[in-house]
Amino acid sequence: MSSIRRRLTVWYAVALLASVGAFGGALYFERRRSSVRELDERLSLEGNLAAQYYIGYQQKLGRLLAPGETPGLGFSAVGGYLDGIRDLVVVFDPDQVPIYRNAIAKPLTLTALAHLLAANGGLPAGAGHTGLVRLDEQGQAVRYARVPLPGVWEQDQPATIVVAAPLTAVPFGPEQLLQAMLVIAPVILIGSIGLGYVLADASLRPLAGMVDEIEAVTDGRSLHRRVAVPEAAAELARLAGTMNRMLGRLEESFTSLHRFTADASHELKTPLMVLRAGVERAMADPRTSTETLRALEEVLEEIHRMSEMVDNLLTLARSDEGGTSLALEPVDLRDLVGEASETAGILGEEHRIAVRTELPEVPVIVPVDRSRIRQLLLNLVTNAIKYTPPDGRVSLALVDQGETAALIIGDDGIGIPAAHLPRIFDRFYRVDTARTRTGARPGAGLGLAITKWIAEAHGGSITVQSRPGRGTVFTVSLPRSRETTPVPSHRPPAGVLD
Repeated sequence: MSSIRRRLTVWYAVALLASVGAFGGALYFERRRSSVRELDERLSLEGNLAAQYYIGYQQKLGRLLAPGETPGLGFSAVGGYLDGIRDLVVVFDPDQVPIYRNAIAKPLTLTALAHLLAANGGLPAGAGHTGLVRLDEQGQAVRYARVPLPGVWEQDQPATIVVAAPLTAVPFGPEQLLQAMLVIAPVILIGSIGLGYVLADASLRPLAGMVDEIEAVTDGRSLHRRVAVPEAAAELARLAGTMNRMLGRLEESFTSLHRFTADASHELKTPLMVLRAGVERAMADPRTSTETLRALEEVLEEIHRMSEMVDNLLTLARSDEGGTSLALEPVDLRDLVGEASETAGILGEEHRIAVRTELPEVPVIVPVDRSRIRQLLLNLVTNAIKYTPPDGRVSLALVDQGETAALIIGDDGIGIPAAHLPRIFDRFYRVDTARTRTGARPGAGLGLAITKWIAEAHGGSITVQSRPGRGTVFTVSLPRSRETTPVPSHRPPAGVLD
Protein backbone atom coordinates (compact mmCIF):
# COMPACT_ATOMS: atom_id res chain seq x y z
CA MET A 1 0.00 0.00 0.00
CA SER A 2 1.09 3.48 -0.84
CA SER A 3 -0.48 5.33 2.11
CA ILE A 4 -1.39 4.83 5.77
CA ARG A 5 -4.95 5.82 4.93
CA ARG A 6 -5.36 2.89 2.56
CA ARG A 7 -3.69 0.46 4.93
CA LEU A 8 -5.99 1.55 7.76
CA THR A 9 -9.01 1.17 5.50
CA VAL A 10 -7.92 -2.33 4.44
CA TRP A 11 -7.30 -3.45 8.01
CA TYR A 12 -10.59 -1.90 9.09
CA ALA A 13 -12.32 -3.81 6.29
CA VAL A 14 -10.59 -7.05 7.30
CA ALA A 15 -11.55 -6.58 10.96
CA LEU A 16 -15.10 -5.69 10.00
CA LEU A 17 -15.34 -8.69 7.66
CA ALA A 18 -14.06 -10.99 10.40
CA SER A 19 -16.50 -9.50 12.92
CA VAL A 20 -19.46 -9.71 10.55
CA GLY A 21 -18.44 -13.25 9.58
CA ALA A 22 -18.15 -14.34 13.21
CA PHE A 23 -21.44 -12.68 14.12
CA GLY A 24 -23.18 -14.13 11.05
CA GLY A 25 -21.77 -17.59 11.72
CA ALA A 26 -22.83 -17.51 15.36
CA LEU A 27 -26.28 -16.22 14.37
CA TYR A 28 -26.61 -18.89 11.68
CA PHE A 29 -25.70 -21.79 13.95
CA GLU A 30 -27.87 -20.47 16.78
CA ARG A 31 -30.78 -20.04 14.40
CA ARG A 32 -30.16 -23.53 13.02
CA ARG A 33 -30.10 -25.01 16.53
CA SER A 34 -33.29 -23.16 17.45
CA SER A 35 -34.97 -24.27 14.22
CA VAL A 36 -34.04 -27.88 14.84
CA ARG A 37 -35.30 -27.66 18.42
CA GLU A 38 -38.59 -26.08 17.25
CA LEU A 39 -38.97 -28.72 14.57
CA ASP A 40 -38.29 -31.54 17.04
CA GLU A 41 -40.84 -30.10 19.46
CA ARG A 42 -43.44 -29.87 16.69
CA LEU A 43 -42.80 -33.40 15.50
CA SER A 44 -43.01 -34.77 19.05
CA LEU A 45 -46.24 -32.85 19.65
CA GLU A 46 -47.78 -34.18 16.43
CA GLY A 47 -46.70 -37.72 17.30
CA ASN A 48 -48.14 -37.51 20.85
CA LEU A 49 -51.45 -36.13 19.59
CA ALA A 50 -51.67 -38.91 16.99
CA ALA A 51 -50.92 -41.49 19.70
CA GLN A 52 -53.59 -40.02 22.02
CA TYR A 53 -56.18 -40.08 19.26
CA TYR A 54 -55.49 -43.73 18.48
CA ILE A 55 -55.22 -44.86 22.11
CA GLY A 56 -58.51 -43.13 22.85
CA TYR A 57 -60.26 -44.89 20.00
CA GLN A 58 -58.74 -48.25 21.01
CA GLN A 59 -60.00 -47.81 24.57
CA LYS A 60 -63.50 -47.37 23.22
CA LEU A 61 -63.21 -50.82 21.60
CA GLY A 62 -62.59 -52.37 25.05
CA ARG A 63 -59.95 -54.85 23.99
CA LEU A 64 -56.29 -55.11 22.91
CA LEU A 65 -55.12 -56.33 19.54
CA ALA A 66 -53.62 -59.78 19.25
CA PRO A 67 -50.07 -60.19 18.00
CA GLY A 68 -49.97 -59.75 14.24
CA GLU A 69 -53.50 -58.25 14.12
CA THR A 70 -53.84 -55.10 11.98
CA PRO A 71 -56.01 -52.35 13.48
CA GLY A 72 -57.81 -51.58 10.24
CA LEU A 73 -60.89 -49.99 11.87
CA GLY A 74 -58.66 -47.89 14.12
CA PHE A 75 -56.71 -46.45 11.24
CA SER A 76 -59.92 -45.77 9.41
CA ALA A 77 -61.19 -43.84 12.39
CA VAL A 78 -58.08 -41.68 12.95
CA GLY A 79 -56.72 -41.73 9.38
CA GLY A 80 -58.41 -38.47 8.52
CA TYR A 81 -56.54 -36.75 11.31
CA LEU A 82 -53.24 -38.37 10.41
CA ASP A 83 -53.68 -37.40 6.75
CA GLY A 84 -54.17 -33.82 7.88
CA ILE A 85 -50.71 -33.68 9.44
CA ARG A 86 -48.36 -31.88 7.06
CA ASP A 87 -45.39 -34.06 8.03
CA LEU A 88 -44.54 -37.69 7.29
CA VAL A 89 -46.30 -40.12 9.68
CA VAL A 90 -45.40 -43.84 9.75
CA VAL A 91 -46.80 -46.30 12.32
CA PHE A 92 -44.77 -49.43 13.23
CA ASP A 93 -46.37 -52.36 15.08
CA PRO A 94 -44.55 -54.03 17.99
CA ASP A 95 -42.69 -56.23 15.49
CA GLN A 96 -41.33 -53.11 13.71
CA VAL A 97 -43.49 -53.66 10.65
CA PRO A 98 -44.84 -50.50 9.02
CA ILE A 99 -48.62 -50.84 9.12
CA TYR A 100 -49.77 -47.34 8.28
CA ARG A 101 -48.56 -44.27 6.37
CA ASN A 102 -50.41 -41.00 6.03
CA ALA A 103 -51.04 -39.39 2.64
CA ILE A 104 -47.71 -37.52 2.59
CA ALA A 105 -45.70 -40.63 3.56
CA LYS A 106 -47.30 -43.00 1.05
CA PRO A 107 -44.85 -42.06 -1.78
CA LEU A 108 -41.89 -43.18 0.37
CA THR A 109 -39.80 -45.91 -1.18
CA LEU A 110 -38.87 -49.15 0.51
CA THR A 111 -35.35 -47.78 1.01
CA ALA A 112 -36.70 -44.76 2.83
CA LEU A 113 -38.91 -46.92 5.02
CA ALA A 114 -35.91 -49.14 5.76
CA HIS A 115 -33.91 -46.11 6.90
CA LEU A 116 -36.76 -44.97 9.12
CA LEU A 117 -37.06 -48.53 10.48
CA ALA A 118 -33.32 -48.62 11.19
CA ALA A 119 -33.56 -45.33 13.05
CA ASN A 120 -36.58 -46.56 14.97
CA GLY A 121 -35.43 -50.13 15.66
CA GLY A 122 -32.22 -49.33 17.47
CA LEU A 123 -33.95 -47.74 20.44
CA PRO A 124 -35.24 -49.23 23.70
CA ALA A 125 -38.91 -50.17 23.77
CA GLY A 126 -41.19 -47.33 24.78
CA ALA A 127 -38.50 -44.67 24.53
CA GLY A 128 -39.23 -41.37 22.79
CA HIS A 129 -36.44 -39.96 20.64
CA THR A 130 -35.61 -37.33 18.06
CA GLY A 131 -32.84 -37.48 15.51
CA LEU A 132 -31.63 -37.00 11.95
CA VAL A 133 -31.85 -39.59 9.19
CA ARG A 134 -31.26 -39.58 5.43
CA LEU A 135 -34.06 -41.34 3.56
CA ASP A 136 -31.88 -42.39 0.59
CA GLU A 137 -28.42 -41.77 -0.83
CA GLN A 138 -29.49 -38.70 -2.82
CA GLY A 139 -32.38 -37.56 -0.67
CA GLN A 140 -32.27 -34.78 1.84
CA ALA A 141 -31.84 -35.37 5.53
CA VAL A 142 -34.98 -35.19 7.68
CA ARG A 143 -35.60 -34.78 11.37
CA TYR A 144 -37.77 -37.44 12.98
CA ALA A 145 -39.51 -37.90 16.32
CA ARG A 146 -40.28 -41.37 17.70
CA VAL A 147 -43.35 -41.55 19.96
CA PRO A 148 -44.36 -44.83 21.73
CA LEU A 149 -47.88 -46.15 21.14
CA PRO A 150 -48.69 -48.37 24.22
CA GLY A 151 -51.99 -50.03 25.23
CA VAL A 152 -52.98 -51.19 21.74
CA TRP A 153 -51.49 -54.69 21.32
CA GLU A 154 -51.29 -57.45 23.90
CA GLN A 155 -47.51 -57.60 23.48
CA ASP A 156 -45.27 -56.01 26.10
CA GLN A 157 -43.31 -54.09 23.47
CA PRO A 158 -45.36 -51.09 22.36
CA ALA A 159 -45.90 -49.91 18.83
CA THR A 160 -44.34 -46.63 17.71
CA ILE A 161 -45.31 -43.62 15.64
CA VAL A 162 -42.54 -41.91 13.67
CA VAL A 163 -43.16 -38.35 12.48
CA ALA A 164 -40.54 -36.83 10.13
CA ALA A 165 -40.03 -33.53 8.28
CA PRO A 166 -37.20 -31.86 6.32
CA LEU A 167 -35.15 -29.16 7.98
CA THR A 168 -36.68 -26.56 5.68
CA ALA A 169 -40.09 -27.15 7.24
CA VAL A 170 -39.53 -24.35 9.79
CA PRO A 171 -40.52 -20.91 8.33
CA PHE A 172 -37.51 -18.60 7.85
CA GLY A 173 -35.06 -21.36 8.57
CA PRO A 174 -31.24 -21.24 8.57
CA GLU A 175 -31.02 -21.43 4.77
CA GLN A 176 -33.23 -18.38 4.32
CA LEU A 177 -31.25 -16.58 7.00
CA LEU A 178 -27.99 -17.42 5.22
CA GLN A 179 -29.35 -16.11 1.92
CA ALA A 180 -30.48 -12.90 3.59
CA MET A 181 -27.08 -12.41 5.16
CA LEU A 182 -25.30 -13.01 1.83
CA VAL A 183 -27.44 -10.27 0.27
CA ILE A 184 -27.17 -7.74 3.09
CA ALA A 185 -23.53 -8.33 4.12
CA PRO A 186 -21.91 -6.86 0.94
CA VAL A 187 -23.99 -3.70 1.29
CA ILE A 188 -22.98 -3.33 4.92
CA LEU A 189 -19.33 -4.03 4.12
CA ILE A 190 -19.16 -1.55 1.23
CA GLY A 191 -20.83 1.16 3.27
CA SER A 192 -18.61 0.47 6.27
CA ILE A 193 -15.44 0.47 4.15
CA GLY A 194 -16.41 3.83 2.66
CA LEU A 195 -17.11 5.18 6.14
CA GLY A 196 -13.80 3.74 7.37
CA TYR A 197 -11.93 5.48 4.55
CA VAL A 198 -13.59 8.79 5.41
CA LEU A 199 -12.78 8.35 9.11
CA ALA A 200 -9.18 7.39 8.33
CA ASP A 201 -8.86 10.46 6.11
CA ALA A 202 -10.28 12.70 8.84
CA SER A 203 -7.96 11.14 11.44
CA LEU A 204 -4.86 11.53 9.26
CA ARG A 205 -5.67 15.01 7.95
CA PRO A 206 -3.64 16.71 10.73
CA LEU A 207 -0.73 14.41 9.88
CA ALA A 208 -1.00 15.36 6.20
CA GLY A 209 -0.88 19.02 7.19
CA MET A 210 2.23 18.36 9.26
CA VAL A 211 3.86 16.62 6.28
CA ASP A 212 3.09 19.61 4.04
CA GLU A 213 4.62 21.96 6.57
CA ILE A 214 7.72 19.83 6.95
CA GLU A 215 8.13 19.64 3.16
CA ALA A 216 8.21 23.43 3.09
CA VAL A 217 11.26 23.31 5.38
CA THR A 218 13.28 20.79 3.36
CA ASP A 219 15.01 23.50 1.34
CA GLY A 220 16.98 24.52 4.43
CA ARG A 221 15.86 28.15 4.15
CA SER A 222 12.68 27.94 6.20
CA LEU A 223 13.94 26.38 9.40
CA HIS A 224 12.34 29.25 11.30
CA ARG A 225 8.92 27.74 10.57
CA ARG A 226 7.22 25.49 13.08
CA VAL A 227 4.61 22.78 12.84
CA ALA A 228 1.18 23.62 14.22
CA VAL A 229 0.44 21.45 17.27
CA PRO A 230 -2.98 19.75 16.94
CA GLU A 231 -5.08 19.81 20.07
CA ALA A 232 -7.39 16.90 19.27
CA ALA A 233 -4.82 14.06 19.06
CA ALA A 234 -2.30 13.59 21.86
CA GLU A 235 -0.06 11.38 19.72
CA LEU A 236 0.12 13.93 16.90
CA ALA A 237 0.67 16.72 19.40
CA ARG A 238 3.65 14.83 20.80
CA LEU A 239 4.98 14.24 17.29
CA ALA A 240 4.57 17.92 16.40
CA GLY A 241 6.36 18.97 19.58
CA THR A 242 9.26 16.63 18.82
CA MET A 243 9.52 17.98 15.27
CA ASN A 244 9.47 21.56 16.47
CA ARG A 245 12.29 20.87 18.91
CA MET A 246 14.26 19.14 16.16
CA LEU A 247 13.68 22.10 13.83
CA GLY A 248 14.86 24.43 16.55
CA ARG A 249 18.11 22.54 16.95
CA LEU A 250 18.59 22.38 13.17
CA GLU A 251 17.95 26.10 12.89
CA GLU A 252 20.58 26.83 15.51
CA SER A 253 23.08 24.54 13.76
CA PHE A 254 22.42 26.01 10.30
CA THR A 255 22.54 29.54 11.64
CA SER A 256 25.85 28.90 13.34
CA LEU A 257 27.24 27.25 10.19
CA HIS A 258 26.09 30.07 7.91
CA ARG A 259 27.41 32.69 10.29
CA PHE A 260 30.75 30.91 10.49
CA THR A 261 30.97 30.64 6.69
CA ALA A 262 30.10 34.29 6.20
CA ASP A 263 32.47 35.48 8.94
CA ALA A 264 35.30 33.24 7.74
CA SER A 265 34.85 34.36 4.13
CA HIS A 266 34.78 38.00 5.15
CA GLU A 267 37.85 37.68 7.37
CA LEU A 268 39.80 35.85 4.64
CA LYS A 269 39.32 38.58 2.09
CA THR A 270 41.67 41.04 3.80
CA PRO A 271 44.63 38.61 4.21
CA LEU A 272 44.22 37.52 0.60
CA MET A 273 44.25 41.14 -0.57
CA VAL A 274 47.43 41.74 1.45
CA LEU A 275 49.03 38.61 -0.02
CA ARG A 276 48.10 39.62 -3.54
CA ALA A 277 49.46 43.13 -3.04
CA GLY A 278 52.73 41.75 -1.64
CA VAL A 279 53.14 39.28 -4.53
CA GLU A 280 52.39 41.93 -7.14
CA ARG A 281 54.90 44.33 -5.49
CA ALA A 282 57.56 41.61 -5.49
CA MET A 283 56.86 40.84 -9.15
CA ALA A 284 57.21 44.54 -10.02
CA ASP A 285 60.68 44.71 -8.43
CA PRO A 286 63.30 44.63 -11.26
CA ARG A 287 65.73 42.78 -9.02
CA THR A 288 63.44 39.71 -8.87
CA SER A 289 64.94 36.79 -10.75
CA THR A 290 63.15 34.87 -13.49
CA GLU A 291 62.75 31.73 -11.40
CA THR A 292 61.32 33.77 -8.56
CA LEU A 293 58.91 35.49 -10.95
CA ARG A 294 57.68 32.10 -12.17
CA ALA A 295 57.04 30.98 -8.60
CA LEU A 296 55.32 34.27 -7.76
CA GLU A 297 53.05 33.88 -10.78
CA GLU A 298 51.92 30.50 -9.52
CA VAL A 299 51.33 31.97 -6.06
CA LEU A 300 49.36 34.87 -7.56
CA GLU A 301 47.22 32.45 -9.59
CA GLU A 302 46.38 30.46 -6.46
CA ILE A 303 45.56 33.71 -4.62
CA HIS A 304 43.14 34.62 -7.38
CA ARG A 305 41.49 31.19 -7.13
CA MET A 306 41.21 31.48 -3.36
CA SER A 307 39.79 34.99 -3.65
CA GLU A 308 37.19 33.75 -6.13
CA MET A 309 36.27 30.86 -3.85
CA VAL A 310 35.96 33.18 -0.84
CA ASP A 311 33.70 35.51 -2.84
CA ASN A 312 31.53 32.57 -3.84
CA LEU A 313 31.31 31.32 -0.27
CA LEU A 314 30.36 34.78 0.92
CA THR A 315 27.67 35.01 -1.77
CA LEU A 316 26.17 31.65 -0.80
CA ALA A 317 26.33 32.44 2.91
CA ARG A 318 24.49 35.73 2.37
CA SER A 319 21.89 34.03 0.19
CA ASP A 320 21.26 31.44 2.92
CA GLU A 321 20.74 34.20 5.44
CA GLY A 322 18.42 36.06 3.09
CA GLY A 323 20.67 39.05 3.08
CA THR A 324 21.31 39.20 -0.67
CA SER A 325 18.83 41.37 -2.56
CA LEU A 326 18.27 41.52 -6.30
CA ALA A 327 18.30 44.78 -8.21
CA LEU A 328 15.60 43.92 -10.73
CA GLU A 329 15.21 45.94 -13.88
CA PRO A 330 13.86 45.23 -17.37
CA VAL A 331 16.77 43.88 -19.40
CA ASP A 332 17.02 42.64 -22.96
CA LEU A 333 18.57 39.22 -22.43
CA ARG A 334 20.05 39.29 -25.93
CA ASP A 335 22.67 41.76 -24.67
CA LEU A 336 23.73 39.53 -21.78
CA VAL A 337 23.86 36.42 -23.96
CA GLY A 338 25.94 38.34 -26.52
CA GLU A 339 28.43 39.39 -23.84
CA ALA A 340 28.69 35.81 -22.59
CA SER A 341 29.23 34.63 -26.17
CA GLU A 342 32.15 37.03 -26.62
CA THR A 343 33.72 35.81 -23.37
CA ALA A 344 33.25 32.19 -24.46
CA GLY A 345 34.92 32.97 -27.78
CA ILE A 346 37.94 34.47 -26.03
CA LEU A 347 38.22 31.55 -23.59
CA GLY A 348 37.80 28.93 -26.30
CA GLU A 349 40.19 30.49 -28.79
CA GLU A 350 43.24 28.93 -27.14
CA HIS A 351 41.76 25.40 -27.42
CA ARG A 352 40.20 25.92 -30.86
CA ILE A 353 36.67 25.64 -29.46
CA ALA A 354 34.00 27.07 -31.72
CA VAL A 355 31.23 29.12 -30.10
CA ARG A 356 27.82 29.37 -31.78
CA THR A 357 25.14 31.81 -30.62
CA GLU A 358 21.42 31.85 -31.50
CA LEU A 359 19.41 34.96 -30.60
CA PRO A 360 15.85 35.95 -31.51
CA GLU A 361 15.35 38.93 -33.77
CA VAL A 362 13.02 40.75 -31.37
CA PRO A 363 14.01 41.91 -27.87
CA VAL A 364 13.39 39.54 -24.97
CA ILE A 365 12.71 41.84 -22.03
CA VAL A 366 12.80 40.17 -18.61
CA PRO A 367 13.00 41.80 -15.15
CA VAL A 368 16.32 40.49 -13.83
CA ASP A 369 19.38 41.53 -11.86
CA ARG A 370 21.82 42.25 -14.68
CA SER A 371 24.98 41.45 -12.72
CA ARG A 372 23.60 38.17 -11.33
CA ILE A 373 22.39 36.87 -14.70
CA ARG A 374 25.77 37.83 -16.18
CA GLN A 375 27.43 35.83 -13.40
CA LEU A 376 25.11 32.88 -14.13
CA LEU A 377 25.98 32.92 -17.83
CA LEU A 378 29.71 33.22 -17.18
CA ASN A 379 29.63 30.27 -14.78
CA LEU A 380 27.88 28.05 -17.33
CA VAL A 381 30.05 29.24 -20.23
CA THR A 382 33.25 28.71 -18.24
CA ASN A 383 32.17 25.17 -17.35
CA ALA A 384 31.30 24.43 -20.97
CA ILE A 385 34.73 25.61 -22.19
CA LYS A 386 36.51 23.77 -19.37
CA TYR A 387 34.96 20.37 -20.12
CA THR A 388 35.00 20.57 -23.94
CA PRO A 389 38.03 19.01 -25.68
CA PRO A 390 39.99 20.91 -28.40
CA ASP A 391 38.15 21.39 -31.69
CA GLY A 392 34.86 21.04 -29.87
CA ARG A 393 31.81 23.26 -29.94
CA VAL A 394 29.90 25.36 -27.38
CA SER A 395 26.47 26.80 -28.10
CA LEU A 396 24.47 29.61 -26.49
CA ALA A 397 20.81 30.18 -27.29
CA LEU A 398 18.03 32.46 -26.07
CA VAL A 399 14.47 31.23 -26.64
CA ASP A 400 11.34 33.30 -26.06
CA GLN A 401 8.72 30.89 -24.65
CA GLY A 402 5.99 33.43 -23.93
CA GLU A 403 5.56 33.27 -20.17
CA THR A 404 9.23 32.44 -19.71
CA ALA A 405 12.57 33.02 -21.41
CA ALA A 406 15.01 30.12 -21.70
CA LEU A 407 18.81 30.42 -21.65
CA ILE A 408 20.36 27.28 -23.17
CA ILE A 409 24.10 26.59 -22.89
CA GLY A 410 25.35 23.36 -24.43
CA ASP A 411 28.60 21.67 -25.40
CA ASP A 412 29.83 18.44 -26.97
CA GLY A 413 32.33 17.74 -24.21
CA ILE A 414 32.95 14.80 -21.92
CA GLY A 415 29.46 14.86 -20.40
CA ILE A 416 28.32 13.90 -16.92
CA PRO A 417 27.49 10.33 -15.78
CA ALA A 418 23.84 9.82 -14.86
CA ALA A 419 24.75 8.88 -11.29
CA HIS A 420 26.21 12.35 -10.70
CA LEU A 421 23.45 14.45 -12.27
CA PRO A 422 21.26 14.71 -9.11
CA ARG A 423 24.20 16.18 -7.12
CA ILE A 424 26.00 18.51 -9.51
CA PHE A 425 24.28 21.55 -7.96
CA ASP A 426 25.46 20.61 -4.45
CA ARG A 427 28.13 22.79 -2.93
CA PHE A 428 31.70 21.56 -3.26
CA TYR A 429 30.52 18.57 -5.29
CA ARG A 430 32.91 17.67 -8.10
CA VAL A 431 32.48 14.88 -10.62
CA ASP A 432 36.16 14.80 -11.72
CA THR A 433 37.86 15.08 -8.32
CA ALA A 434 41.18 13.65 -9.53
CA ARG A 435 41.64 16.35 -12.16
CA THR A 436 40.55 18.96 -9.66
CA ARG A 437 43.42 18.00 -7.38
CA THR A 438 45.97 17.92 -10.19
CA GLY A 439 44.85 21.27 -11.57
CA ALA A 440 43.81 20.01 -15.01
CA ARG A 441 40.33 21.43 -14.45
CA PRO A 442 40.58 23.65 -11.38
CA GLY A 443 37.51 24.60 -9.41
CA ALA A 444 35.92 24.41 -5.98
CA GLY A 445 32.49 23.07 -6.97
CA LEU A 446 30.62 26.26 -6.06
CA GLY A 447 29.83 27.69 -9.49
CA LEU A 448 26.79 25.54 -10.24
CA ALA A 449 25.46 26.01 -6.71
CA ILE A 450 25.59 29.78 -7.21
CA THR A 451 24.03 29.40 -10.66
CA LYS A 452 21.09 27.47 -9.20
CA TRP A 453 20.62 30.07 -6.48
CA ILE A 454 20.56 32.90 -9.01
CA ALA A 455 17.97 31.11 -11.15
CA GLU A 456 15.72 30.30 -8.20
CA ALA A 457 16.12 33.79 -6.72
CA HIS A 458 14.62 35.14 -9.95
CA GLY A 459 11.69 32.74 -9.62
CA GLY A 460 13.06 30.45 -12.31
CA SER A 461 14.73 27.07 -12.50
CA ILE A 462 17.72 25.31 -14.01
CA THR A 463 17.85 21.81 -15.47
CA VAL A 464 20.60 19.71 -16.99
CA GLN A 465 20.71 16.97 -19.60
CA SER A 466 23.93 15.07 -20.23
CA ARG A 467 25.36 11.81 -21.51
CA PRO A 468 28.98 10.73 -21.14
CA GLY A 469 30.86 11.49 -24.35
CA ARG A 470 27.85 13.32 -25.88
CA GLY A 471 28.06 16.65 -24.09
CA THR A 472 25.91 18.59 -21.64
CA VAL A 473 23.03 21.07 -21.99
CA PHE A 474 21.98 23.47 -19.21
CA THR A 475 18.58 25.18 -19.52
CA VAL A 476 17.71 28.19 -17.35
CA SER A 477 14.05 29.31 -17.36
CA LEU A 478 13.27 32.85 -16.19
CA PRO A 479 9.71 34.17 -15.73
CA ARG A 480 8.63 37.18 -17.79
CA SER A 481 6.25 38.48 -15.11
CA ARG A 482 7.59 40.72 -12.40
CA GLU A 483 4.98 39.48 -9.89
CA THR A 484 6.36 35.94 -9.95
CA THR A 485 9.90 37.04 -9.21
CA PRO A 486 10.75 36.82 -5.49
CA VAL A 487 13.18 39.40 -4.13
CA PRO A 488 14.55 38.10 -0.80
CA SER A 489 15.75 41.00 1.29
CA HIS A 490 15.55 39.75 4.86
CA ARG A 491 14.89 36.63 6.86
CA PRO A 492 11.25 36.30 8.02
CA PRO A 493 10.72 36.09 11.77
CA ALA A 494 10.21 32.70 13.37
CA GLY A 495 6.68 31.67 14.14
CA VAL A 496 4.07 28.96 14.02
CA LEU A 497 2.41 28.17 10.70
CA ASP A 498 -1.29 28.95 10.27
